[in-house]
Amino acid sequence: VQLQASGGGLVQPGGSLRLSCAASGLTLNSYVVAWFRRAPGKEREGILVSRSSRTWYSDSVKGRFTVSRDNAKNTAYLQMNSLKVDDTAVYYCAVGSPILSAHWDPQMYRYWGQGTQVTVSS
Repeated sequence: VQLQASGGGLVQPGGSLRLSCAASGLTLNSYVVAWFRRAPGKEREGILVSRSSRTWYSDSVKGRFTVSRDNAKNTAYLQMNSLKVDDTAVYYCAVGSPILSAHWDPQMYRYWGQGTQVTVSS
C-alpha cells in the first residue's frame, strides 16, 4: 500500500492550494481518510476526517478547507482556501478504519503519505 501526497508549495496569504493523496494497493473509498499537519515547533494536528457519511473539520480550518475524493482515480483531495501564515506546515494524508470516537487519533491510521510542505508567506 502506498499513499502519494503532492501539491504543496509556496503561496501568499489569502491564496489557495489543492493537495492530492493518491492511493495504490487499497480502495480509498472503503476507508476513512484524514489529513494531519505538523507546523514547525508544534505537535501534529488533525485537521480533517472524511468518512462516507460526513466530514469533520478542526476549528482551525473550518470554513476554509474542504475534502473530496475521486473514486476513479483512487485519490483524495484537500482544497485549501484563504490560507494563512499559520497554515504553514507539512501536511500528511492518512488512511485507516478508526472508530468514530477515535478518528482524530493519528495512531488509528495504518497508512500514511510521505508529507508535503505548504508554506504561506508574503
